[in-house]
Amino acid sequence: MARSPRGLDAPRGRSSMPMRSRTPQPSRDRFGRATEWIARNMGTPWFLVALTLFCVAWIAWNTAAPENLRFDSAANGFTALTLMLSLQASYAAPLILLAQNRQDDRDRVQIEQDRQRAERNLADTEYLAREIVALRIALTEISSEVVTRDTLRTELKSLLKKLDERDETRQTDAAATADASVAREDGSA
Repeated sequence: MARSPRGLDAPRGRSSMPMRSRTPQPSRDRFGRATEWIARNMGTPWFLVALTLFCVAWIAWNTAAPENLRFDSAANGFTALTLMLSLQASYAAPLILLAQNRQDDRDRVQIEQDRQRAERNLADTEYLAREIVALRIALTEISSEVVTRDTLRTELKSLLKKLDERDETRQTDAAATADASVAREDGSA
């Protein structure tokens, strides 16, 4: 039975044949997070306390335990303990370096984002400054005098005062109209 060629009706990487079981590949990010976790925990006081307690227990067991239960010799300077601590240190150093490299990469990305944000802020500020200058120039051309901040404030205060007076006039007129309609109703009743 001939297989039909796979056309555009199936996405790449997929086939109509049943998939063979594949072993999941470890994620580089998962490994990186694990190294950061190890590096972060190796720098804590709890790790130092636990390592110290482990060494004290090791030495105490190998000096006080019966001879047939000892697995490291005090006469040889606790060679097995020394080898274990050396092995731990030989793995700790590269893991810490990996974690630092990942942090450097994150810092580099953050610095680039901060630089781009600062450039956008600078461009926005320059645009707003140009707009304010354009408005001042337009106002100067209209009023033939240099418009200052004090001039603008004075003009705005006078406009607000006129608006307040107009509102008071409207309220007074509305109250007078209401009084007149009440008086007419009283007179007709």
